[in-house]
Amino acid sequence: MPKLDYTKTGERVRRFRKEKGWSQEELARKCGISQNFVGQIERGTRSMSLDTFARLCTVLEIGADSLLCENTEPSSYAMYVKIIQSAAGQWKDLLDRETIPKKNRCGRENNENHSSV
Repeated sequence: MPKLDYTKTGERVRRFRKEKGWSQEELARKCGISQNFVGQIERGTRSMSLDTFARLCTVLEIGADSLLCENTEPSSYAMYVKIIQSAAGQWKDLLDRETIPKKNRCGRENNENHSSV
């Protein structure tokens, strides 16, 4: 089994962080770790827990394979998450528009809760 190259993994963390335009401090805050630890991960001088690795993937919006391998293509999981997020946003917009009361021909709002006249 090949040994994990922490230096190359750290270089990929740095590349993805910089693509987002984030400082080490900002990435650290988003992941709940120290800035010093982010620097050590990026230099490959410290290994990280599986929990930290998962948080990095989530925060950077990349698949695990993108950090572990040279594969820079988005993983199918990452693509699935982006599709679901997009659909959720469109669904919310649709629901927001549907909750605006519509007026009938007499200028009254159509409501299910009419009071008897």
